[in-house]
Amino acid sequence: WPVVVIFGLVIGGIAADWNWVQPGIQALFTPTEGAAVGAVATGLYGVLTGGLSWRSFLDSVLSAANSSAMIFLIILGAAMFNSFLATTQAPQLLADWIHEQNLQPYVVLTIMLLFYLVFGCVMDSLSMILLTIPIFFPIIETLDFGLSPEDTAIWFGILALIVVEVGLITPPVGMNLFIINSMAKDIPMAKTYQGVFPFVMSDLIRVVILVVFPQITLWLVRVMF
Repeated sequence: WPVVVIFGLVIGGIAADWNWVQPGIQALFTPTEGAAVGAVATGLYGVLTGGLSWRSFLDSVLSAANSSAMIFLIILGAAMFNSFLATTQAPQLLADWIHEQNLQPYVVLTIMLLFYLVFGCVMDSLSMILLTIPIFFPIIETLDFGLSPEDTAIWFGILALIVVEVGLITPPVGMNLFIINSMAKDIPMAKTYQGVFPFVMSDLIRVVILVVFPQITLWLVRVMF
């Protein structure tokens, strides 16, 4: 039951209508703040039940600090790269070139998604998203998918994230496959490929559905906001 309570606290604070508490309040906190609330609630539960010792707490803090430092270094590099792109106007030039080729919007989108699928196998997902979105998104903005600019941004962002994550489990070089196999060393790599194949296929079908019916991607957003 504690997991259900914490889940309800986080999701309820983000999505529930709190106008009955004070008019004008639609949510107690943002999704980012909700993650922090969930972490604090989980930590308190660990302390109260004795599952979180002082030593394990320090180890968790150090691990979080290492991960945060890595992420901020990636963000710093991406910011420098974005400055370079802004100076050279490379995304705009590439968008103009694609427009001159009269390529169909879905052809361009397919090429981008294939890029994410292939390079998602071998690159860190966060760094690839930060480095490629400044190039790809200006191109997507110039194409007509029958959506508003705001809806197109959400739709493409979700598609890019999904395809990158699919790349991480795509045989034979998806990085997560090697992580899984290292945790179960008695299982041959070929068996790991066979086990993950149905998940890859179902994910690819999901991507196709989201491309053909982009309104599915936006349904939950519209319901919540």
